[in-house]
Amino acid sequence: MTVRIWDAATGATPQTLGGHSDHVRAVAFSPDGKQLASGSDDMTVGIWDAATGATQQTLEGPSDQVRAVAFSPDGKQLASGSDDMTVRIWDAAMGATPQTLEGHSGQVCAVAFSPDGKQLASGSVDMTVRIWDAATGATLQTLEGHSDGVHAFAFWIWDAATGVMLQTLEGHSDRVHAVAFSPD
Repeated sequence: MTVRIWDAATGATPQTLGGHSDHVRAVAFSPDGKQLASGSDDMTVGIWDAATGATQQTLEGPSDQVRAVAFSPDGKQLASGSDDMTVRIWDAAMGATPQTLEGHSGQVCAVAFSPDGKQLASGSVDMTVRIWDAATGATLQTLEGHSDGVHAFAFWIWDAATGVMLQTLEGHSDRVHAVAFSPD
């Protein structure tokens, strides 16, 4: 299956990336915009050169569909979440898997690094968010209190240090699958 990169200013599609053999569930640009990662139902994570569309790496390891990908703030690591209930932290340059994080009891649908890259959050259909130490893989917090699976991270606002829910954002009448906060 394919990933298309669109030029937001012109609407042109300068790149079509066609390396996956099944549906693509997740994409993420590296912080410098030079790479694109993709997660697929073919159980792989692709890393692409965003300018040329060339495949840089195909990462194998998950035993089920990959639903989430995210680069660390420095672009050196790439996290993936999959239906095999694991989170993997890859070396984005070499493709090595330094960490496989286990603890969820359902599909992992969302992953995100903290701004300093020291922590990684993962959201699952098991209705929890886990906060991991990105260096050691240790679970720092398990955030419970969701009434459905966690597919993205901006519905509830948590204090990551204490595990206390600070606020619930309401207004949708059905599932929300993707969200983002403005930097300001």
